[in-house]
Amino acid sequence: MKPLKGIKAILWDNDGILVDTEKYYFQSTREFLATLGIDLTHELYLHISLKEGKSALDLALDRGMTADEILALRQQRDKRYIELLHQDIEIMAGVEEVLNVLAPRYKMAVVTSSRRQYFDIIHRNTGLLPFFDLILTREDYEHSKPDPEPYRLALEKLGITADEALVIEDSERGVTAAHRAGVRCAAIPNPLTRDGNFTLACCVLDNCRQLLPLLT
Repeated sequence: MKPLKGIKAILWDNDGILVDTEKYYFQSTREFLATLGIDLTHELYLHISLKEGKSALDLALDRGMTADEILALRQQRDKRYIELLHQDIEIMAGVEEVLNVLAPRYKMAVVTSSRRQYFDIIHRNTGLLPFFDLILTREDYEHSKPDPEPYRLALEKLGITADEALVIEDSERGVTAAHRAGVRCAAIPNPLTRDGNFTLACCVLDNCRQLLPLLT
């Protein structure tokens, strides 16, 4: 695999790339859909949430629930998700090592679909935030991935062009967002996302340590 040239900034997804938290969002959503008799499989979750960027709770619409009822369900799910996030958060393998090497050489940003309240809970003890020059959470933009807006906004705030950036993503919707923004993307699938379509990525890696030969 050839080194990536001209890179000035690295834009990182959060859940599933920096920290192993995607499983908690899936678990909390699955638990509450189960109360309605809906079995949220990994495959269905991948298609709805990690490919299309929609909410799996919308499956409740097919059971005749009203918008207010779904809102109440979402609030219960979110409470459960926060409970799960207060467990020890596991940093993905190799992340600290790789950030230590890359942060002095590149501008660094986190571009996540996670809301700020969840992001702050996740990183309360990780020690990762000092590595980053910019943090964009869901409240910072109007359209979420796979829309390119989050990555275009990051480029604007960092003062770089699309061909000067590299995105690190674990999901198909994230790779699609980077591609639509004109940014090269290295995909690092995790167990929940590995069945996605990553053909739009410039490379598909097994872990973040494999970034180092490409960037240093």
